[in-house]
Amino acid sequence: MFLKRIDGPRAVTLPNGVVLTQADLPPNSTRRWVASRKAVVVQAVEYGLLARDDAMERYSLSEEEFESWQNAVAAHGVEALKVTALQRYRQP
Repeated sequence: MFLKRIDGPRAVTLPNGVVLTQADLPPNSTRRWVASRKAVVVQAVEYGLLARDDAMERYSLSEEEFESWQNAVAAHGVEALKVTALQRYRQP
């Protein structure tokens, strides 16, 4: 088996014991962003699996969009990333 050479770690262990790997990241071609995919990208950046700039470039995200994902997870958890629940967590 051959491993592709990459920069940075191949896997990180999250505080809850789950191991997050490069293979767990959504594909580069992702266009439909569900809450679980957003959460994986935010966790990958937070725990050092993926650099923030690399994530924004890889998934064609704006800085504002990625920051909104991070802020939503920090303030309300993964549930806040769901589009249907967005109004519940939005500030008036």
